[in-house]
Amino acid sequence: MDFEDGKFYYPCPCGDKFQINIKAIIEGADIATCPSCSLQIRVIYDEDYIQDFIKDNGVIIE
Repeated sequence: MDFEDGKFYYPCPCGDKFQINIKAIIEGADIATCPSCSLQIRVIYDEDYIQDFIKDNGVIIE
């Protein structure tokens, strides 16, 4: 999984990437969508990991 511009990205079988905004994750969202096809995936994460990720990487939530 990659992180860029406030979003996590994960490869989609269609060749594009699923994406979910870190702010949406903090607000409880758990579905990442692919902008090129109709596929969606459920994101399973540990809330402590997300908080640590934000602190360790200097992520600013707007």
